[in-house]
Amino acid sequence: MERRTFLSTAALGLSAAAYRRLAAQTPMPMRTLGKTGLEVSYFCLGGFHMRKNGEENGVRLIHRAIDLGVNLFDSAHKYHQGESDITYGAAFSESSKRQKALLMSKAQLRTGGAAMQQLEETLKRMKTDYLDLWQCHEVSRMDEVEKIFAPGGSLEAFVKAKEQGKVRHIGFTGHHDPQVHQALLAGYDGWETIQHPVNLIDPHYLPFQDVMRKARAEGYGLLAMKTNAIGHISSNHIASIPECLRYAMAQNPHTIVSGVETIEQLEENVGVIKNEKPFNESELSTLLRRTSTGKYGPDIEQYKRKDA
Repeated sequence: MERRTFLSTAALGLSAAAYRRLAAQTPMPMRTLGKTGLEVSYFCLGGFHMRKNGEENGVRLIHRAIDLGVNLFDSAHKYHQGESDITYGAAFSESSKRQKALLMSKAQLRTGGAAMQQLEETLKRMKTDYLDLWQCHEVSRMDEVEKIFAPGGSLEAFVKAKEQGKVRHIGFTGHHDPQVHQALLAGYDGWETIQHPVNLIDPHYLPFQDVMRKARAEGYGLLAMKTNAIGHISSNHIASIPECLRYAMAQNPHTIVSGVETIEQLEENVGVIKNEKPFNESELSTLLRRTSTGKYGPDIEQYKRKDA
């Protein structure tokens, strides 16, 4: 790791192997997911990376996550052409395991009929008759917001699905532009959750911090994602995995959606979340000064709008 990293893993006093050993020894922190009232684990298993190494590995990750106290599981209709949803169906084929889990998935199509079709396919793939959370996926542009809210738009499907009991709670996600999130919040007060990037370079370019403050004040469930900017923070030697997670914890979301591909990565992430403290205000100030002098914006957060 390069010298410009603001804190080294060694400074924390624990190695990745030590975090893995601790993962099963301490209880999972739990949070109430805002106005949904759901009691969720502070760690949420990300659905895209879970499935990258095949279904068998994905099922092992899901079952190990349950053993470690995880009860919230992320997916999306588009992840691996539906294979992430299918993997959850395989992992929760036993009703006893499904009863321990809160399942969420997402739909990216913007008309009511298409979104509802995606929901029906997800339920079939997951082998369940309801989702605990269904989210409008990856809303990136204002024209998408207009389509979602227009007559016949996908918002109608979200409202209808909740009325029908096919989903318990509804929300939206995105990582491209915080103004899009603000427009979604302003356009409909029935959303219950929001999901967006929370990481230690986000404050320097198109920050989502104001979105989080507004959502927290209004009682929304807050799901942090992209804590490592899809791996680009650690791979560019800006910060370690524990540092990324401790920064996210300092922003006080209700859960941290983390993408892991191996049991070792899962145990390290869970070990950090269970055993480390969030950065304090002094540490955060030092961190943000240091990260403001290196790469940030689309050079690292490649999913953000590039013409800001």
